[in-house]
Amino acid sequence: QVQLVESGGGLVQAGGSLRLSCAASISTFSFSAIGWYRQAPGKQRELVASISAGGTTTYPDSVKGRFTISRDNAKNTVYLQMNSLKPEDTARYDCFARVFSTSYWGQGTQVTVSS
Repeated sequence: QVQLVESGGGLVQAGGSLRLSCAASISTFSFSAIGWYRQAPGKQRELVASISAGGTTTYPDSVKGRFTISRDNAKNTVYLQMNSLKPEDTARYDCFARVFSTSYWGQGTQVTVSS
């Protein structure tokens, strides 16, 4: 059973930074992709960032240039560095990892950006 444990998140003022962590119970190279989705109340879930086993990163335009996903292979951990945060970044952030057609999820963490 794959487990993903998230940490980080919290309350920050606009323009500030936060870092999320997602620690996997197996090597991150086992996943075809790992990253984060987010969902704000009343809005659709949105892919925030992902990194493939080969290191290819993906970001939506809404966070490109502000968010950076990285991977520490020795710790089986993926990080999401979020800079220049905006109130519209407020959401629940969920770490995911995909192995073929199976997706695994972390427990989620709340990010709140005050104006």
